[in-house]
Amino acid sequence: MKAMLLREQKSVEERPLIYTDIPDPEPGPGQIRLKVLACGLCHTDLHEVEGDLAVPGLPRVIGHEIVGLVDKQGEGAKRFKLGDRVGVPWLYRTCGKCKFCLSGRENLCDKAQFTGFDVNGGYAELMVVDEDFAYAMPDHFSHANAAPLLCAGVIGFRALRLSEIKPGQRLGLYGFGASAHVAIQVAVHWGCEVYVFSRSEEHRRLARKLGASWTGTSKDKPPAKVDSAVHFAPSGPLTLDALMALEKGGTLALASIYMSTVPEMDYQRHLYNERTLRSVTAATRQDAIDILKLADEIPIRTEVQEFALQDANEALLQMKQSRIQGAAVMLIS
Repeated sequence: MKAMLLREQKSVEERPLIYTDIPDPEPGPGQIRLKVLACGLCHTDLHEVEGDLAVPGLPRVIGHEIVGLVDKQGEGAKRFKLGDRVGVPWLYRTCGKCKFCLSGRENLCDKAQFTGFDVNGGYAELMVVDEDFAYAMPDHFSHANAAPLLCAGVIGFRALRLSEIKPGQRLGLYGFGASAHVAIQVAVHWGCEVYVFSRSEEHRRLARKLGASWTGTSKDKPPAKVDSAVHFAPSGPLTLDALMALEKGGTLALASIYMSTVPEMDYQRHLYNERTLRSVTAATRQDAIDILKLADEIPIRTEVQEFALQDANEALLQMKQSRIQGAAVMLIS
């Protein structure tokens, strides 16, 4: 099969992903094989490619926003039929036995494996996954529009939950890429007043189109304090700006898997008055189930820019340069 293979981590400007042939994967017991139709590109992919995250077992096929058709079943796999369209997100497998798995926090499992990181992912024509970690996709989404729901959507939804935002409250979103452009649609559906902070005028324009009541940069003073906020950008210093805009008793959720160093905080200015600062770590299967159901009900409209598989390096470069409106998606088969 054809794949974009990461052999060596280096700057995306150096085109580290190699378009090549690798052996077709075979599904094991309880697994299904997918003919990949589309794979979204995520900032985590960029961190993997450039070495911010140490990817185990190079060479690796990255990618974890996968939509595909079941084309082969392993022994005992019965949940899906051949030809079913399913999705695969970042969470690939957990142990199912530890205290985290048994308490609804499987995203914190010490033995968790992640798609396109510990195992080969979706920058390829075929991939395999445990059927218990795959999801039926809502019918009315195209392949390209469905793909971003599987990470941008899932992690944005979990971040909203952990920010403790309530319907009708005021929400701040810092950074406005693929994940935020899904999260804002959920927040608007909940009747929230949304303020978006982004350095990109094009991204601020998209935010207003999707329902933001105010937009500006992180240095601009919003009309009022926000009850909750989600910080999507991998910029540590932005954390302090977000805390300064947070109402007393509010929560700031950090939704990045990687972030540059957070500067020293002033306790009185940034954290006092019972403000909460928390990170978001992956997402559970229940998060994926819930956002896919909600996306179908709203319905969420994902803005996508389409690329071919062999153009993955260029797509990641455009992402790095904040030139992607909404989400980048590769159409593969």
